[in-house]
Amino acid sequence: MEISVFTVDAFTNLPFKGNPAAVCPLLHELSDDLYQKIATEMNLAETAFITKINPSDNFTTGSRFRLRWFSPTNEVNLCGHATLASAAVLFQYKQNENSVLVFETRSGDLAVTQQGERYIMDFPLNPPAQEDPNEFKDIIKAAVGNHPIQDVYLSSNTNKLMVRLADSCDRSVLTSLKVDPAALQSSERSGRVKGLILTMIGSPDCQPGYDFYSRYFSPWNGIPEDPVTGSAHTVLGSYWSKKLGKKNLLAYQCSRRGGELELEVRDDGRINIAGQAVFVLQGTITL
Repeated sequence: MEISVFTVDAFTNLPFKGNPAAVCPLLHELSDDLYQKIATEMNLAETAFITKINPSDNFTTGSRFRLRWFSPTNEVNLCGHATLASAAVLFQYKQNENSVLVFETRSGDLAVTQQGERYIMDFPLNPPAQEDPNEFKDIIKAAVGNHPIQDVYLSSNTNKLMVRLADSCDRSVLTSLKVDPAALQSSERSGRVKGLILTMIGSPDCQPGYDFYSRYFSPWNGIPEDPVTGSAHTVLGSYWSKKLGKKNLLAYQCSRRGGELELEVRDDGRINIAGQAVFVLQGTITL
């Protein structure tokens, strides 16, 4: 059996930046065990598997597909960068003729529109709730040490804990943090947290005018640090939209690779997340 595979760097217009995802357009479904083995072998934050819903469709004419995402250790419920990468494979490599593609996923229908060089994803918004920092003091200590924090919020829908650094902190505080994934994972075993977002206010007066910065860690899903995380911005977009009083936000995830996301928080409980993508590898898995 031969399976086509692509590596796509998402949320960037430069190779080796953004977040790499493996994408496998499949002619038929595989077993869950094989999905997981392939994702473990690819060893990227996520590997995406696209399958046809209507047998008479193909990847050029079809407009609805099934999409699943696997980390190196488990299947995940929502993944932004691998969704963007999947749409890029269909639009660019498969020359899909539709203006909008819809993916059926664990998080419902997710639509992606191609607009020039950008892909705009229609995602659910996941508003977080404010929490007592003392309830999460161990994980906060493991992540930021003695640096001052301003807010602690939890998205129970996504099991993502968001910790905002105090506005007195410079961006270099966020970028220079050395977070130990093993210490992070051992500090939180309640099951309430599967991902940690660290964020801080941006520099809207300095070009290109980022409204906020972030980093994201998910050792609970086999991901020590994720370079650029669309799903985290379903939480961040909600939080920062309210704090800044803005619907349109420009975000930068300042991992080592780095990536830029354009956000539009909508009034219908959804969020548009836009970014670019670059192809860096095309190959065949032979089984």
